[in-house]
Amino acid sequence: MLKRLFDIIFSLLGLLLFLPLFLIITFLIKKEDGGPVFYRGVRAGRYGKPFKIFKFRTMAVNADKLGGPSTAGDDPKLLKIGKF
Repeated sequence: MLKRLFDIIFSLLGLLLFLPLFLIITFLIKKEDGGPVFYRGVRAGRYGKPFKIFKFRTMAVNADKLGGPSTAGDDPKLLKIGKF
């Protein structure tokens, strides 16, 4: 019970601390191409159980249709903020 409380408190403090950075990243992604800010995907978790992830988008919308599965530093699929 005490560990759970510790985790929640420090997670909230971390979110508050990084909120200004998250807002800047959100603005830069939205400014660059106007698409969605977050990438939503499904990953395999423990025992192969799928789970959903949300993360800042670093590639163009529909990047899978623009080229192959791997990227290089000058790949047109990457956003400027994604290269950084």
